[in-house]
Amino acid sequence: MSLTRRQVTAAALAAVPLAATAAGPAGAGARRPRTLYIAGDSTAAQKYSDAAPETGWGMALPFFLHAGLPVVNHAVNGRSSKSFIDEGRLDAVLAAIRPGDLLLVQFAHNDEKTTDPTRYTEPWTTYQDCLRQYLAGARAKGARPVLATPVERRRFDAAGKAQPTHGEYPAAMRALAAQERVALLDVQALSLALWQQLGVEETKAYFNWTATEQDNTHFNPPGAIAVARLAVRELLRTRVLAPCDVVRLNEQIPPSWITWPDPLA
Repeated sequence: MSLTRRQVTAAALAAVPLAATAAGPAGAGARRPRTLYIAGDSTAAQKYSDAAPETGWGMALPFFLHAGLPVVNHAVNGRSSKSFIDEGRLDAVLAAIRPGDLLLVQFAHNDEKTTDPTRYTEPWTTYQDCLRQYLAGARAKGARPVLATPVERRRFDAAGKAQPTHGEYPAAMRALAAQERVALLDVQALSLALWQQLGVEETKAYFNWTATEQDNTHFNPPGAIAVARLAVRELLRTRVLAPCDVVRLNEQIPPSWITWPDPLA
């Protein structure tokens, strides 16, 4: 399945160095920088002006990375580990990825849709089988795959305790990462702990709550920045990245740095 102009442009936009970061190597003889690719769903995806203030955490990831490590964000709304493959999106990533690059994979939100056979996967069988295709594909190209457990939704019980919402999917991904000896970013556990720390009311300021919408799955700029910070801390912890790859990790990032390009036909 061919990608639309909007989808191709989203990846290009994600790779453009941010004005807030220093310029990368220049000149005809410059070495090609290592690139971090994202394969995932709407929680990570590039958003456009017609969706603002909804913000994927992948949009905030470059704020924490050195300019010499560009991000190409292939995450797309509504995709599961299965449908991303079936639509040819993994093939598009693998056609571009090069030795030394990183492929960060986060799925589960849409894999959980049991009534949709085009997206549903079972945690311990088809979900793991699909994830193995990302790992094998990246490794075959000389790139390094990285698994990220799905970021948690905003859900609290009556006592104000943050609740996990992803069933067996995080455990299945953790087990696969151990089996395949691949780095695991445990974003699910860390985001659940963060929502618990913030509490019922304060977490609303991190999700896409507006005058007309109460969205407990998708983020606004502060939420996307917070989750991206968790992901980068995990990239450091797992030694996928070195300290020299990271910037501003302990600094406040202004939400105004998030921008939404105009949608394309």
